[in-house]
Amino acid sequence: MPIRVTLDRMLLDRRMSLTELCDRVGITMANLSILKTGKAKAVRFSTLEALCRELDCQPADLLVFEDEEEEADSA
Repeated sequence: MPIRVTLDRMLLDRRMSLTELCDRVGITMANLSILKTGKAKAVRFSTLEALCRELDCQPADLLVFEDEEEEADSA
């Protein structure tokens, strides 16, 4: 998948647990885990906004585009 979610890194940098973020954002642990592992097919802007607010970051800090063609060429 060309979009990678960097939520693990952000949580580590903020010294925040997944459980704490769930409580602050008001999202279930299951849904946040799906997002964290990159298995989510979509993210609502309201969820992204809440994550950015609680993590004090920008959307680009959480979502990174990786071109699959560039990865294949470098392999």
